[in-house]
Amino acid sequence: MKNIFLSTLLMLSSLGLFSNCTQKPAAKAAAATAKTAATAGENAATAPGDTTTKVVYPPLDKKLYDSLMKRMAHGDTTGKWPVKNAPYPLPGAILPFKRVVAFYGNLYAKKMGILGELPPNEMLAKLKGEVKNWQKADPQTPVQPALHYIAVVASGNAGKDGKYRNRMPFKQIDSVLVLAKKAHAIVFLDVQVALSNIHAELPLLEKYLIMPQVHFGMDPEFSMKDGSLPGKKIGTYDAADVNYVSGYLAGLVKKYNLPPKILIVHRFTKKMLTNYQNIKLHPEIQLVIDMDGWGEPDLKEGTWRYFVHNEPVQFTGFKLFYKNDIKKAPHHMLTPEEVLKKKPYPMYIQYQ
Repeated sequence: MKNIFLSTLLMLSSLGLFSNCTQKPAAKAAAATAKTAATAGENAATAPGDTTTKVVYPPLDKKLYDSLMKRMAHGDTTGKWPVKNAPYPLPGAILPFKRVVAFYGNLYAKKMGILGELPPNEMLAKLKGEVKNWQKADPQTPVQPALHYIAVVASGNAGKDGKYRNRMPFKQIDSVLVLAKKAHAIVFLDVQVALSNIHAELPLLEKYLIMPQVHFGMDPEFSMKDGSLPGKKIGTYDAADVNYVSGYLAGLVKKYNLPPKILIVHRFTKKMLTNYQNIKLHPEIQLVIDMDGWGEPDLKEGTWRYFVHNEPVQFTGFKLFYKNDIKKAPHHMLTPEEVLKKKPYPMYIQYQ
């Protein structure tokens, strides 16, 4: 099974970069509040271009929030979903008012994901098409487009400091922000630390993370705490690492009066995230465990069941690979309607 879950290592161009890794509509109450949810979603994530403009969000409708969280559980009978004793988010929260649909990748590398594979305008048109597909599959949940950009990339080269990671230039991040504004999209900055660590890499992106439309992703696959080279084995993060990031981001939200940040933690094996039960939740943070594995539908179902459904944190995500998911029989990438059979409903969808 360990070998089945290992992601494929893709050698890329001159940068020596590695590619990353390698669900019945609910109760009548939720249906009755769908229109209100759509309005709340619009207020929650308009991705303003001028980050100096202060946006005042309406107070959180706790009754609506509770009904949408119950709907998100999708009839789960295990008692795991929705997660108990989770704090209410601050005003301006995106989840569960909207489902985020994101394109993932890096502008320097066509093999790292759809974000960098297609010319920008073609990529944005394709993203718009996927947003329509998800809106059709679940009309009750508005869709928020997103660009999920790998800002720190695990590398095949040691680099000057021997950390085997490349930090992308700010001018490239700036170009992603421009593309996102064209698509009314939010942005995720994703970090693959390799032989560095999240404490060193996260603060370097603060100038972007104080923007209300910018969120964060952390990838355990390339967190090589034992000194192994990235891509040789699957890395790991502990709850303590997640708590550091969520605490840091929560501090920014409070300091700059921001809406809650979404924090994505990728996962497709047990050891990628240790001591999940110790992860702390904050009103300022919406934490998503993203099922990041690729392969045939049955394999992805098993990964989802064991490492996402059975170890609940707060929200869930599901990743779809345009190429890797169709490599093996039945050569089929799951459709939105098929993904929406999951319990709970994934509220973050990522395409690579």
